[in-house]
Amino acid sequence: MNQRNVYISNKPLAEAKLLWHEALTRHGFFARHPKESIRVDDSLGRITAEPVFAIRSSPSYNAAAMDGIAVHFLDLTGASEAKPVRLKNDRFVPVNTGNAIPEGRNAVVMIEDVHFISDGEVELHIPATPWQHVRTIGEDIVATELILPEGHKIRAIDQGAMLATGVTKILVQRPPKAHVIPTGSELIEPDCQPRPGQIIEFNSRILAGYLQEWGAVASRGLPVVDDPALLKKALFEAAALNDIVVLNAGASAGTHDFSAKVLAEVGEVIVHGVAIKPGKPVILAMIGDTPVIGLPGYPVSALLTMRIFVREMISSFLGQGEPESQFIEATLSRPLHSPMGVDQFVRITLGRVGANLMATPSGKGAGAVMSLVRADGLLNIPAGSEGIGAGEKVQIELFRSQNEVDATAVIIGSHDNILDLLANHLHKRRPIVRISSAHVGSMGGIMAIRRGEAHMAGSHLLDEASGEYNVSFIRRFLPGVPLQLINLCHREQGLIVAKGNPKDIQNFKDIAIGKHTFINRQNGAGTRLLTDKVLRDEGIEQAEIYGYSHEEYTHMSVAAAVASGSVDTGMGIRAAANALDLDFVPIAEERYDLIVPRQHAGDQKIAAILDLIGNDQGFHKAILALGGYNLRDCGRIMYEQ
Repeated sequence: MNQRNVYISNKPLAEAKLLWHEALTRHGFFARHPKESIRVDDSLGRITAEPVFAIRSSPSYNAAAMDGIAVHFLDLTGASEAKPVRLKNDRFVPVNTGNAIPEGRNAVVMIEDVHFISDGEVELHIPATPWQHVRTIGEDIVATELILPEGHKIRAIDQGAMLATGVTKILVQRPPKAHVIPTGSELIEPDCQPRPGQIIEFNSRILAGYLQEWGAVASRGLPVVDDPALLKKALFEAAALNDIVVLNAGASAGTHDFSAKVLAEVGEVIVHGVAIKPGKPVILAMIGDTPVIGLPGYPVSALLTMRIFVREMISSFLGQGEPESQFIEATLSRPLHSPMGVDQFVRITLGRVGANLMATPSGKGAGAVMSLVRADGLLNIPAGSEGIGAGEKVQIELFRSQNEVDATAVIIGSHDNILDLLANHLHKRRPIVRISSAHVGSMGGIMAIRRGEAHMAGSHLLDEASGEYNVSFIRRFLPGVPLQLINLCHREQGLIVAKGNPKDIQNFKDIAIGKHTFINRQNGAGTRLLTDKVLRDEGIEQAEIYGYSHEEYTHMSVAAAVASGSVDTGMGIRAAANALDLDFVPIAEERYDLIVPRQHAGDQKIAAILDLIGNDQGFHKAILALGGYNLRDCGRIMYEQ
C-alpha cells in the first residue's frame, strides 16, 4: 500500500514566524535592496465594462474531500462494530483528497475508518451516506453565477474566480522577483475543457497577482507534474533566478505530496506544519539564500498562508517594515467555534445595520474561492481561544475600504437568482450600493431580522392552514417588530431534471418507486418546507427518498448537481433549471417576499433597492428573461406590522 507523508512539525504560529525571520536574517534576505522596473495576467487593476458570469461550474467534477476509499453507499448498509462489512477491491477505489470520484461510487470513507484486511479487501464498521466527504460539481462556483458586477476594479482573487470557470477574456527600488510554481499532474490551463480528474490551474494567477499587489515582480511557471525529479529541477532553476519562490500544492500528506522531501534534499526545511487553520501544511525552506514557501493546494489555504508569511517579507525587502493593515471593530452575528491550539483565520462579510457593524462569516472550505471574492475582511481567532460568541465585539482586518463597507446592504434569507441581478443593477447606479447576500433559508432570514443582523430578508414560507405566505411566521417570530412585507416575485417551484427528462420523473411517487437520487435543501429553507408538504400530501415517507438528507443551500447548487449527473432530481425554481439548460416539472407557484424592518426605511441603501424593485422596467425585463417568474405584485406591500 502507498505510504503517506507526515508533518515534520506543527509549530505555533508565533514560533514558526520567529524561526522563519531568523533564517531569512541569517541568509541576508532583509539586507538586499536592489532596484529596477511590470506585466500582469492581464486584467489586474482594470475596470469591468459588463457583469462577468461563470461559464462553467467549479469544481468541474465530483472530487474526494478526504483521503480514503470511494464506495457506493448502499454497499455499507447495516455496517456496524458488531456486524462489519467487507468489500473486495472491485467494490472500492483508493482516493486522495482532490481525486475524481469514479463512476458508480458516490461516497468516500476516510482512511482512518478503513481497516485493510489485505491489498484487495477492506473491512468497514460504519455505514456511509450518499455523497459523504465528496466535493460535488459546482460546490464552489455554479455556471451563470454572477462573479463580478459592471464597473468593478479587478483584484487578483477576482481573476482566479473568473479563470476557475473558463472566463479567459474581459477587458512598476527593484521589487523582489517572486516566482510561483504550480504542481500537480491534474492541472490544465483555463482555456481547456476539463475532463473528470482535471483541474483548471488558476491558483498561480491568484498567488502571483497578490505578490504583484504587495510589491513584488511576479512570474508563473507551467504546472509541474507529480515527479520528484522534475520538481527538483524546477526548484533549482527558480531559486537561481528569483528572490522568492512560492511552491503551490504538494505540501500535505497525500501519496503524491513530494514538496517537503524534495526541499529537504536540495536545501534546508526550516518549518513544515504550522498550527493555523486554514493552511496547516505550509513549508518554509531555503535553497541557498533563496527562501521557498510551500503552500497547500486549496486556493483559500494557499492565499491566506502566503499572506501570513510572504507579505511582510516583500515589505521588508523594500525597506518598508511591517505592511499596514486597517482594522475595524464589528459585532459577530453568530458564534464561531475554534479548535484549541490553532490560530484560525475566518473570512468575513460586513454590513452596517442600524448603529451596529455586523460581521458574518462569508463561507467555509479551503477551496471556496467565492468566499474570498465576497469577503470584506479577515478575523483572526487566536490559538488560546475556543471560539467567539454571538454579539461579541471583534477586530476585523479590512480587505475593502470602509466606504465600501458602509455602502453595503445586508440581505439574509432564502436564495433567489434575482438577487444576482439586483446586485449588478445596484452596482451600476450612483451612488453605488453593494449587497452582502447570505443564503441561510427563509427561517434563517427571519431570525436574522429578529437579531437585528440584516436590512431585509427573503422569505417564501407557506402556512398550510391559511394558505398565506410569510405573514403567520412574521407574527409568530417577529411580534412587535414594525416592518413591511414587500413582494419581489411569484415564481415556479418544481423538480429540476436532466434535459429531456430521461427517467420520466413527474412527481415524488416516481422518485420513490424508481429509487432515483434526490438532492434536498437545508432545514429552514422554504423549498425544504414545500418538499415536506408535498411528501405528506402524497403519503411518502422521507426515508423513501434516496438523498433526502443530502443538502444544498441554493437553487443553482441543486441545478448544478442535476446537470452533473450527481443526482437525478431536486426541488428548485424554474430559473435555475433554465440557466443550466435542464428540464423542469412544475409543482407549485409560490410567493417570494422581502421582509423590511421600518427602522431601515430611511436608509438610502434600502430606498435605492425598493425603488429599483418597484420602478425599474429594465430590471423587471431582466427578471422575466430568466424564466419562471411572474411580477404581478412586484414592489407591492403585502403586509404591514
